[in-house]
Amino acid sequence: MAHAPSFIRPSTLRHVGWLEYNRPPVNAFTREMVDEVHDGIAAALADPEVRVLVLASAVPGYLSAGADLNVFKGIKSDGMRAWATRCHQIVRLLRGSPKPLLAAINGTAVGGGLEMTLHCDLRFAAANAKLGQPEIRIGFIPPIATTQALARLVGRPRALRYLYEGRMVPAKEALAWGLVDELVAPEELRARVQAYGEELAAKSPAALAAIRRTVTLGGGRNFEEGMAYELETVAALADTADFAEGVEAFLAKRPPVWPRS
Repeated sequence: MAHAPSFIRPSTLRHVGWLEYNRPPVNAFTREMVDEVHDGIAAALADPEVRVLVLASAVPGYLSAGADLNVFKGIKSDGMRAWATRCHQIVRLLRGSPKPLLAAINGTAVGGGLEMTLHCDLRFAAANAKLGQPEIRIGFIPPIATTQALARLVGRPRALRYLYEGRMVPAKEALAWGLVDELVAPEELRARVQAYGEELAAKSPAALAAIRRTVTLGGGRNFEEGMAYELETVAALADTADFAEGVEAFLAKRPPVWPRS
């Protein structure tokens, strides 16, 4: 099935870039689409005009229907290893991002498209969205590091039950779990995420990157190792132009003007 490629919105409005899944009618992922998403994320992270990146959907009513199961018909271990390896490369891009990552979750959100949002910093969901990982129904598990991300987001017992049952979870329940962070009226979702992205884009890029590193990467270490990582990050920040400008602006009682690369 032909599809338009996933894309970063050309306008990248006020330094907030939108990468939107775009394979009507339901955003079912093919290998080509996985590759496009990988390359779109990499391009956005390398683009100095993009200070905050949003994962979203250009298809009304669907964030993602998961993988196009035609891709998996007859697939064996070597093919699945290649698929999952490529997906894990996306995970590493997301988790290693120096830029804040947001997700705008609309409509039906299942499978891989939803899994990628688990590696974002904050997930905004339309109040009528439904989320699920139904892979158990085809004798499979979600392969985009979801088994690892879910346990960290919602705890081991809830992650196990969610994956065991494979049911669709209403957005309100997902909010109570911590699977999403904020509910928004469907017609306001894009504007809300854009506005929040602009708030972040106005902050120090060096400090945002340091927060992401210490929490996302340092949080996976034991406490002493995480504290040591924080120490090195704090020391490195002291040498940045952002820190010098932040202190000078505060003492001068003026808004900071952050240096941009």
